[in-house]
Amino acid sequence: MYSSSYYSSMSGMNSLSKAADSAVWLVVSLILAVIGGILVYFLFLSKKNEGKFTGFVGWLYDFLSFKKMFMEALLKITYLIVAIYITLSSFALIGSSFVGFLATLVIGNVVARLVYEFSLILLVICRNTSEINKNLSKDNSNKTENK
Repeated sequence: MYSSSYYSSMSGMNSLSKAADSAVWLVVSLILAVIGGILVYFLFLSKKNEGKFTGFVGWLYDFLSFKKMFMEALLKITYLIVAIYITLSSFALIGSSFVGFLATLVIGNVVARLVYEFSLILLVICRNTSEINKNLSKDNSNKTENK
């Protein structure tokens, strides 16, 4: 019959074959993703399609062209989760160190708030810059039409 070394070598070859299959699929996935991304960008997200779609396809167009920013809502939700976690986890320190509890409760929440406010400030700057750019391009197009 077969020895145990035969089975161990077969399982080694089997795992090697699985790794090779995974590597091939990763390369195929990368090629398909590049082709798909280029096609979606040039065929779906072109400027001539702006405002053309409604419903879900319109939402998808706005989402893929970054017309709507979801990061602000995500940051707010994440901040609330972090603040609640810091507050609740600080109570674990009451028994060992009351000063550690207070420091974690106060300083931890203040630091979390500052980090999230800084992140939101960057988003607000981005949004305001986009609005200013849009208004300037409207003004420039109005001035050229009036001439």
